[in-house]
Amino acid sequence: MNDISPIVFVVDDDLDVLKSLERVLRSAGLEVTTFSSPNQFLEQHHPRVAGCLVLDVAMPGLNGLELQGELTAKGSAIPIIFLTGRGDIPMSVQAMKGGAVDFLTKPIHDEDLLKAVHAALEKDRIGRERRAELDDIQERLATLTPREREVLTHVVSGQLNKQIANDLGTVEKTIKVHRARVMEKMKVNSVAELVRLTERLGKIRMME
Repeated sequence: MNDISPIVFVVDDDLDVLKSLERVLRSAGLEVTTFSSPNQFLEQHHPRVAGCLVLDVAMPGLNGLELQGELTAKGSAIPIIFLTGRGDIPMSVQAMKGGAVDFLTKPIHDEDLLKAVHAALEKDRIGRERRAELDDIQERLATLTPREREVLTHVVSGQLNKQIANDLGTVEKTIKVHRARVMEKMKVNSVAELVRLTERLGKIRMME
């Protein structure tokens, strides 16, 4: 992972609120970028930038929940903290179902905001690490031939070379060659490592 500081993106059409939130976040040593409209944020946001989004719900044009939907449709996994001047329970439920980290009611206490932001940034960090690990494992898998993938499946299930050869209709010597290539391409030194790697792949996919 790189050492670039994550950014707290803040979107609110009330400029006074925007400035107040920016001041609180910057005083806590956080990098902040503000936007006065969801569309302005959408135009400039790049999913690869680490951070979280502090988002007002009620705004003219595209509102906060609609922006959440747009980001989800674009494949963005940025954690969102919603802000509202009205304690709208159905809206809160909808936001949480959409994956929001928190839902804060204005006026917001500085401590509550910072706690939510730090939780969102940690969620983003963990998510990015998982996705990077998943990408790495999938890149290794992509180097395998269809036959090597078959051998991989049999190896991690605990079968011996002779059993695999019998199942695949070939000879044990050929399986040994495929097995060695699988180990090399997957960058592991033992069957135990190979099993752990495939189990890790499954766990990460379940968490996504």
